[in-house]
Amino acid sequence: MLVEISVRIFRLISTLEAISFLVLLGIAMPLKYIWEMPQMVEIVGMAHGVLFVLYVGGAIYMYRKLKWSILDLFIVVMCSILPFGPFYVEKKYL
Repeated sequence: MLVEISVRIFRLISTLEAISFLVLLGIAMPLKYIWEMPQMVEIVGMAHGVLFVLYVGGAIYMYRKLKWSILDLFIVVMCSILPFGPFYVEKKYL
């Protein structure tokens, strides 16, 4: 039961991290560099940073709980730096 709850929480963090990264790249960065509105990058960037740290911490926790191999952990963590990577992790590893 605890593992199921942990997977749900990690899934939520994963989804939010992926969305925040896409918003940062697709909306906030163009606002900053095209329309000279850097405020969105500050807000979304901070949220994404916090979610990124939670994602990596959650990946390490899931590695232990779900008994992933070290390669699986490496792939899951590397997916955090790809725009759609966390969605792949949700489908393949959770």
